[in-house]
Amino acid sequence: MKKIAKLAAGLFGRHRQHSGGLSVSLEELTEQRKNLAWLHQKSKRQPSDMAGEVKSVFKGRGIEMEEIREYTYGDDVRDIDWRVTARKKSPYTKIYAEEKDREIYVLLDLSASMVFGTRKELKSVTASKTAALIGWLAKENHDRFGALIYDGREMRTFKSQQNRAHLMAVLKKIAETGQKILSVPEEKAASGSLAKPLQTMSKLIKSRAAVFVVSDFYAFGEAEKKALAALAKKGQVFCVNVFDLLEEMAPKSGEYMVEQNGRSLVFDSRPAAFRQEYQSYFAAKKTAVREFCRRFNCRYMEVRTDMDIFRQLKFI
Repeated sequence: MKKIAKLAAGLFGRHRQHSGGLSVSLEELTEQRKNLAWLHQKSKRQPSDMAGEVKSVFKGRGIEMEEIREYTYGDDVRDIDWRVTARKKSPYTKIYAEEKDREIYVLLDLSASMVFGTRKELKSVTASKTAALIGWLAKENHDRFGALIYDGREMRTFKSQQNRAHLMAVLKKIAETGQKILSVPEEKAASGSLAKPLQTMSKLIKSRAAVFVVSDFYAFGEAEKKALAALAKKGQVFCVNVFDLLEEMAPKSGEYMVEQNGRSLVFDSRPAAFRQEYQSYFAAKKTAVREFCRRFNCRYMEVRTDMDIFRQLKFI
């Protein structure tokens, strides 16, 4: 497993083979608002048992209870209606009326591990578009939107506000950071730990805020877990795991050469044992994040770089 981990570090480093999808412009981030209509149509088409999951992200803990429905993965256990649960012999939860003027934050990870992509675009581009879409959803819902943008070394924070000018300022900084990380030499690029950004976010938000952590969770050790657990105690946390297909599936059978920090490595992807261990490594990594979310009452979502973002998310 250690051998595969080292190989993954080389494979999933900075990849700049394609001419398109390397960065995202302010115009592209602004255009994400056009996908809101499609998301609303998607929400209406969801089966009834998915309705709570789809609506709950932008629904706060209001004063009046709106409905009682069956508990779904990721619901706040504090809202379980134990009387109905006992009567129905399965868990049911209370849904509260929508709370307006809520705080919605995005912690956007644009560190070095995000500068990778083999299909449509880099993970950093997909993550940036996801952050923009969340921002436009917050604005449409009349919520206050804020952000923390992390490039592996530096953080830029935006306190939550409820106006278009503020949202555009956030999107402009996202676009600028996306361009900046491409110009950093590979040997100086910093994957960075999310521990400090998560700690900063905990200080930035008020209680009951919703925080979307958009990252590949490349570094997900004890420090990151501790900081994320602390954040989940203060607000509602959504972990959006961004990944590339080549991270999940081994490349086609053959010999490949990868380079990192001036060093080359040739590997053979034909042996079945190699392919199994390759895929098991990434599957275990995703499972670790998903299980953490289950344990600490965070929502878990996945976004792949080669698919339209608005077709994958389920949060309106």
